[in-house]
Amino acid sequence: MNWNNLMRVIHRWISALFIICVLMATYAAATGQDTTSMLYYLPLPPLFVLMASGIYMFALHYVRKWRGRSAV
Repeated sequence: MNWNNLMRVIHRWISALFIICVLMATYAAATGQDTTSMLYYLPLPPLFVLMASGIYMFALHYVRKWRGRSAV
């Protein structure tokens, strides 16, 4: 498995984790179970990882095209 495929797999799994965190925070807010706001910050770490891996995959396409290689 090369680096690009590994990055795509990581991006997929982190996106699933992010969705679960958002759903948990939404459920807690809707039911009034959360007395602290710490649960609302739970989706932020996966979001930053998604942002970094998404920017990498977005830019990879254009870097390959710029270098003259075939884009995947």
